[in-house]
Amino acid sequence: MEVTVFNITGKETGRKAELKDTVFSIEPNDHAIYLDVKQHLAKQRQGTHKTKERSEITGSTRKIKRQKGTGTARAGSIKNPLFVGGGRTFGPQPRDYSFKLNKKVKLLARKSALTYKAKDNEIMVVEDFNLEGPKTKEYASILSNLKIGDKKTLLVLREPNKNIYLSSRNLPNTKVVTCSELCTYDIMNSTSLVFVESSLEHIQKSL
Repeated sequence: MEVTVFNITGKETGRKAELKDTVFSIEPNDHAIYLDVKQHLAKQRQGTHKTKERSEITGSTRKIKRQKGTGTARAGSIKNPLFVGGGRTFGPQPRDYSFKLNKKVKLLARKSALTYKAKDNEIMVVEDFNLEGPKTKEYASILSNLKIGDKKTLLVLREPNKNIYLSSRNLPNTKVVTCSELCTYDIMNSTSLVFVESSLEHIQKSL
């Protein structure tokens, strides 16, 4: 599959970029995508939730009423989970939600996500560019020239570029990542995936 290479003014350069079938045209595996996205979201969780159990509640340990003869259930402590202000039974405790996922599964998930984007014609290739300084208006103008200003865009760079990153940071629905940071979640979460030529070449070699 071949796609047209554009420049930042939105005009065609007259060149084509090849999307290798081994990366952008495989048999997609939905379950691999699900697992990779699930792992990504699990890693984002702080896991610092905590409630107090009955042993951690401050309160008297005195038996609050006699055992028999009251006509109600027996009760031995004001910290009983059945009472208002008592401890919580089996409440959430701090934990790590992350889990292991095999590298081959993550690789398959990324290729599957890229395949879906290629099938939906949501991949665009732009020739390498740089900005003289952090300028949000200039970056927004580039997206507008490429006719993707109203879409959720993901720009993939070969190497970190501070000016481009800072220029995009204040725009909604826009994200800039490097090849090493590209993940299945970001691919699936975007509606327009934009590669610069050098990043596309690197991605196809690494995958």
